[in-house]
Amino acid sequence: MTGNSELLLPIAALLAAGAGAGFAGGLFGIGGGFVVVPALILILPLLGASPDQLTHIAVGTSLATIIFTSLRSVRSHAQRDSVDFDVLRSWGPWVVAGTVLGAAIADVVSSATLALIFGIGVLGFAVHFLSPRIHDRQVLDRMPGGAAKVGLAGGLGLLSSLLGIGGGTITTVVMTLCGTSIHRAIGTASGMGAIIAVPGTIGFILIGLSESGLPPGSLGYVNWPAALAIIVTSVLFAPLGVAAAHKLSARLLRLVFGLYLIVVGVTIITNG
Repeated sequence: MTGNSELLLPIAALLAAGAGAGFAGGLFGIGGGFVVVPALILILPLLGASPDQLTHIAVGTSLATIIFTSLRSVRSHAQRDSVDFDVLRSWGPWVVAGTVLGAAIADVVSSATLALIFGIGVLGFAVHFLSPRIHDRQVLDRMPGGAAKVGLAGGLGLLSSLLGIGGGTITTVVMTLCGTSIHRAIGTASGMGAIIAVPGTIGFILIGLSESGLPPGSLGYVNWPAALAIIVTSVLFAPLGVAAAHKLSARLLRLVFGLYLIVVGVTIITNG
């Protein structure tokens, strides 16, 4: 049994990860998964996670934390009238469908290959925000409908559930390409995280129920002690990220967001 003193380091690391995830969630409209998943991969072995279950537990636990981070962030953004609830209602059912599909195939997808593909995609998104000739260009003057909406929303849910993220990056890129201001796109993206995280968390619980040897406190592939430690600080720091986002100019926010995506993309590729 791990002694209390030996638990201090992982608990402190989980609290720090939660603070970073909450601030990033409020600042960039993401669920914090890009902070939480890498942190959990490092911390979970200290709690007894085996290597062959590590990524699944990290993803499932990350999705659980995103429920609370996203709800906290979207509430703060809504108070500033920067959330498009019509988009959330219209895209929600298709995002949920994609999320459920992602959880169903989580056991058979190669994490290394998926990490490489997604890391390259994230770097592509960074180019969009960092290039003045690209980020001011509009592809459409409104959000897509019909088959395009179904495909984008379903793909958003699928990819997000497989990686344990809130889908804020993709949502923000799509909305800005369709003429939405960066601040409103980020606010709406923060709400998308909860739509993804609820069914995603349930899915990872269900697919992990038959697994043995999971760390103490796990329900399926969700480790609730780790999730709660992260949630405590994430909900406290999310409003600080929201406040920072609204104090920055749109141009500076694009720059910060683009640089952030580069860090995320390189990290995912090198550690995939």
